[in-house]
Amino acid sequence: MERYAIVSNKLVLPGGIDGFGYLMIEDGKFGQVSIDRPEGVRIVDRTGCWVAPGFVDTHIHGFVGHDVMDCDPAAVTSICEALARVGTTSWLATTLTAGSDTTGEACASVAAAVAAQKADPDFVGTRTQGIFLEGPFFTEEHKGAQNPKYLVDPSFEVLQGWQEAAGGLIRKSALAPERAGSVDYVAQATAAGVACAIGHSSASYGDAVAAVLAGARVVVHTYNGMADLGHRDPGIVGCAMTSPGLYAELICDGMHVDPVACDALVRSKGWEHVVLITDCLSCGGLPDGDYFIGELPIELRGGAAYLKDAGNLAGSTLTMAKAVRNVVDWGMVTAEQAIRMGTEVAARSCGIYDRCGRILPGRDADLVVLDSNLGLVETYVGGKLVEA
Repeated sequence: MERYAIVSNKLVLPGGIDGFGYLMIEDGKFGQVSIDRPEGVRIVDRTGCWVAPGFVDTHIHGFVGHDVMDCDPAAVTSICEALARVGTTSWLATTLTAGSDTTGEACASVAAAVAAQKADPDFVGTRTQGIFLEGPFFTEEHKGAQNPKYLVDPSFEVLQGWQEAAGGLIRKSALAPERAGSVDYVAQATAAGVACAIGHSSASYGDAVAAVLAGARVVVHTYNGMADLGHRDPGIVGCAMTSPGLYAELICDGMHVDPVACDALVRSKGWEHVVLITDCLSCGGLPDGDYFIGELPIELRGGAAYLKDAGNLAGSTLTMAKAVRNVVDWGMVTAEQAIRMGTEVAARSCGIYDRCGRILPGRDADLVVLDSNLGLVETYVGGKLVEA
C-alpha cells in the first residue's frame, strides 16, 4: 500500500493538539508525527483543517434503510459502507428489544458480516467494533420504542447464548437496574468483559447506584427513557450527574434533549465522561415518511422519528459529525473537547479504547478531516479515502 503523509496545523493527538505536523500513513496504519517534511512520499495538505480520529458511535441501530434487526449480514455491510461516508469509522451494532431467538439471529448476522468484511481486501467501511444489546431487560414505564411484549428480567445465561451466536462480539448490554437479578447480572457480565449500561428504567437513585457499584459503567441516552431529575428522587439522572467514573450517553440533536439540559450534564460530569451518540435508526439518511423500528411503525419528520401509535420520540437520524458540531455551536465545549467526546470518550466508555478513538502509531489509519467550522471534509478508513 501507498505511504503518504497528511500535514495539518490541527492534529488531534492523544496528548493534545499538535500545532503543526506531518502524520505518516503506512500500509493502512498510522505512523509517526513529525514537524519535518518526510522525503519521497506524497503529501496531502490539510492545513487549516482538523485531522482527528474517525468518529466512534457506540449506540446506533441502522442507517439508509437497513437495521441490525434485519438479521442480514448484507444489511450490516450496507450500514458500514454508508456510515463511513458520514465520518463514523467505528460503531457498535445496536439491537432492539426482541424475542431471544431473533436477538441471537441479529448477533449472528453481525458476526457473519464482520467475517465477510475481513475476508474482502476491497471492503472499505466503518469497522464493527462489537455489539450493543439495547434490551430486552427494560421496564414498561420507560420502554420508549422498545417492544413491550419481549421485556424480561436479565439473565446471564441468556447473554452467554447470544455471545456464542455473536462470536464474542457483544461489548455492551443495557438493563433497568430495578428488575430482579440486575445486580448479579451486572457483576457477571462485567466479569465476562461486557460493559453494562443502565436505562429505559424507572429506577430510584439507590437502584442505579447499586448497579454502578456492581460494575455498570454507562447511562443509556441520559434523560431519555428514564424519570426526570427530581429534588426528592434524583433517579438515574442524579446518579449520572454525581457518579464520577460513570459515562453518560447523550443524544445532541436538539430534539431529544434541550441544549440547556445537555450543558447541565456536561458541567456536572465534565466532558471527559459524556459520550456523544446518535441512537440513529434505519431511516437515518432517508427523507421524511413512514418507516418501522423493529415491529413498531414510526413516522420520520423534521429529522426525528416518532412512534405512530404513542407519538413519543423513537430515535434520531443524527450523525456523529453533526452531534460534534452541535455541542460546539451550542457553546458547551471547545472543538477539541467535542471531537474527543465523539472519539476517545466514546471508545473508553465501552472498553474499545485499545482499537479505536485515538491516532497512535500502529493503529488502523481511521480518521476524519474537518473544516474550521467542523464540517466533514473527508473520511479515511485504513488509510483509504472513502468515496462520497
